[in-house]
Amino acid sequence: MRRIIVIAAAGLSLAGCSSFSLDSFKSAPPPMQVQLDSNPQGADAETSIGPGCKTPCSVSIPAPESNFTVTFNMPKFQPATVPVTVTRSPGDFSSPATTTLDPSPVFAELQPAGPPPRAHKPRPKRKKPKPAAAGAPAAAPDAAFPAPAAAPPPAAAPAPTR
Repeated sequence: MRRIIVIAAAGLSLAGCSSFSLDSFKSAPPPMQVQLDSNPQGADAETSIGPGCKTPCSVSIPAPESNFTVTFNMPKFQPATVPVTVTRSPGDFSSPATTTLDPSPVFAELQPAGPPPRAHKPRPKRKKPKPAAAGAPAAAPDAAFPAPAAAPPPAAAPAPTR
């Protein structure tokens, strides 16, 4: 009887081996820490794969499968976006797989925003002068504005001496 139980258990064990794969031993890659910084500090940094923080800071992201970006925003400064390149090195029997990020830490130099555009103020409309009435005498233009006196001729410049 004991032999039958051992043979049945071995048969069930071997049946389970037919669905065996090495993928079942691979664990999910651990999350990565990404350092984020900016000049000036205190900018809001947000990754294109989700997490964000206020610089200087560090965020934990799931091991990225592809490249991503980090966008830095701060009032009175132009936003800056930094691309991050993900490089994966497959492991072998002697070393584990590795993932590296470039740049690391991720840094952005924020540029001041220009002055805000000035609001357009409409100019007041000038009133056009009313034409003189038909019965009123017109003033002579010369009487209102006398002609300027003629300017004296320029004095002759002295001759250069040596």
